[in-house]
Amino acid sequence: MASLSLGLSLSRKKNALRNAAVERKNLLTVCRLSVKTLIDRSCFETIDDSAPEFVNFASILEQILSHRLKGQITWFGYESPRSFWDYIRVACSKVSHSCICSIENMENVSSSRAKGRAWIRVALMEKRLSEYITAALRDYKTTRRFYDDGAIVLGEEANMLAGMLLGLNAIDFSFCLKGEGLDGNYPAVIDYTPYLKFTQSSDSISSDEEELRTLGSSGSESSTPENIGPPFIMDENSWYNKCKRVEQKYRLALEQKGYLEELVRLREAQLSESVSQNKLLLQRIEGIGLNHKLEKEQLEYIIVELQDQLKRFHSLGPLSADASLSQISFDPGQSQDGNGKQGGSHLSEGKEDTPSLLGLCGSLTSVASYKSLTSLKSSEYLASPTTDMTSPGLTPS
Repeated sequence: MASLSLGLSLSRKKNALRNAAVERKNLLTVCRLSVKTLIDRSCFETIDDSAPEFVNFASILEQILSHRLKGQITWFGYESPRSFWDYIRVACSKVSHSCICSIENMENVSSSRAKGRAWIRVALMEKRLSEYITAALRDYKTTRRFYDDGAIVLGEEANMLAGMLLGLNAIDFSFCLKGEGLDGNYPAVIDYTPYLKFTQSSDSISSDEEELRTLGSSGSESSTPENIGPPFIMDENSWYNKCKRVEQKYRLALEQKGYLEELVRLREAQLSESVSQNKLLLQRIEGIGLNHKLEKEQLEYIIVELQDQLKRFHSLGPLSADASLSQISFDPGQSQDGNGKQGGSHLSEGKEDTPSLLGLCGSLTSVASYKSLTSLKSSEYLASPTTDMTSPGLTPS
């Protein structure tokens, strides 16, 4: 009796392990097929809440995340059911720029199951569902706290799940977060019929005929294989649907081709305009550089002239003072009589410096000073040495 009970317990345990492995494999296989159908459907139209492919995918993902999820222990020791949103809310709380807080604060979504369904839709619209799942699986401590042994998220299949969901980032989803799909009063149910359709291939027609010959009755002519039409004739509707899909893909490709060609023409026009503007800017830069160069040469020439004139004034010495005295003596506004002129000339002969002429030099970099210095070259303001020697104002009395 002991050996019999031990054998029964071992067989039960073996069957339980097998059933858990088959359940995990079925869910992951159906999830992979649902992702493929979503990608195929997105080639023709935008995926929204009304698409049956999305409804099935959301149900599959919900059951995967709820597989062997631990219940919540109440104050009295009872275990109440828990939604996968409780796990996602804790495991994905550290994800940068996550939508967890916004979903938690939604007013029209109250139940935990509805918040989990809203999170699936928002993550798909953000193209970050695979990122959220990967971040949650990395927090192994939290995952162990929420799930029992044998769960999909605790096994090696979890990495496969994150890789499957990565292909959904190429799809543009559009969902309404106020629809009936967020109702958390009913559980998600998977529709397996889209993935159980069997299409007869042309290579297997002969083998089916052989089976019908061997299994058919030789006495009845109605059961002979000759009276049975080939399977591909009965599957004419599927061929029509395939041709229609190919035609839709071709039209979509033509529309995309026209859009891309128009976009290329627009970019070429913008590029040519940018090139012409660049050429104009380069010409303006060259003109401004040439003007700056000419102005620099003129300023350098002015500086050299001012330095030369300054050296000349310093080399003149007392002669410049005599020239200033002669200028004062011939000024009719100073005095009317000759005695005043001679007195002024005798007073000026004792000066060695000529601050009045030095003040006329001004700054070396001033154009106005340059003009004042050039004006000093004229005989009206600066007398030549020959005239200074014969001027009557400088003759000794």
